[in-house]
Amino acid sequence: MKLDLKALTKIVRSIVSTHEEEIGCDDCYAEVDIFAEMVLQGKDADSALPLIKYHLDHCGNCREEFEALLETLTAMDA
Repeated sequence: MKLDLKALTKIVRSIVSTHEEEIGCDDCYAEVDIFAEMVLQGKDADSALPLIKYHLDHCGNCREEFEALLETLTAMDA
């Protein structure tokens, strides 16, 4: 198997950015509504739920779900 520079760089970045404590998509999904509510209330969600923040920063699928949830909650409050 040959790895090009782009693929190798992506693998190395993933390894370097790995933390001892991480959560998966299921755990993130279970708490993302709390995170979103905190964001909308102007609370420090990043500090309160750092594992959710970290996961959202590194998982595009969960980030998209979070952004859609924020849009929905914002529209409901309007």
